[in-house]
Amino acid sequence: MLKGKTALVTGSTSGIGLGIAKALAAQGANIVLNGFGDVEGPKAEVAALGVQVSYHGADMSKPAEIEAMIEHAKATFGGVDILVNNAGIQHVARIESFPVERWDAVIAINLSSAFHATRLALPHMQANNWGRIINVASVHGLVGSAEKSAYVAAKHGVVGLTKVTALENATSGVTCNAICPGWVLTPLVQKQVDAKAAAQGISNADATRQLLGEKEPSMQFTTPEELGALAVFFCSTAANNVRGVAWNMDGGWAAQ
Repeated sequence: MLKGKTALVTGSTSGIGLGIAKALAAQGANIVLNGFGDVEGPKAEVAALGVQVSYHGADMSKPAEIEAMIEHAKATFGGVDILVNNAGIQHVARIESFPVERWDAVIAINLSSAFHATRLALPHMQANNWGRIINVASVHGLVGSAEKSAYVAAKHGVVGLTKVTALENATSGVTCNAICPGWVLTPLVQKQVDAKAAAQGISNADATRQLLGEKEPSMQFTTPEELGALAVFFCSTAANNVRGVAWNMDGGWAAQ
């Protein structure tokens, strides 16, 4: 379905981003990966799906490096047809004790990077009258949680940016939508489960049930594969008129 298209997925060397990159690659899209840590492993996983894969290690808090990443995609594949803004970090603290530098970092990586990547990718999409911008927001783009002020503010901002991007391109073939996951069992979330188990002296299974029970009525994690399938839908002809939505995959979290 996506043969001949190029997808740039930020924060895609593991977790949600890698799951989305692999789902798009399975549909034939060439992939530009971005992120930290192991690079060769994720590149091999994507390449095994029969597409071309490249990597750029842009620091998503730096606009100049984001611009260099977009230029890399242009030089390698001719441009970005599908942009998935997924890069994100988290810091947990009450507002009065939230470190200012952590606030700035969360806003820069979770929100501002999506703006910069979008503004730089749009001209190619507009020239071709086809493009897909998929912003990985969060259920925290729809509801709040204590001690997550920067993350919640950034993800609400991502949902707002999604709507404006969709409206500005509403009469074209360029669409923009947001995915809003609840708990996803990524390496980062597994660390939270492990920490909860260790702190309370309970089993990993009990810690998992406790984590899910606090917020997610379905009592099950959303998977990167499920999020990837939704991203593929957004890229399909069936989603040609799906514009500006914040689609939550959260096991009923926001329905409460």
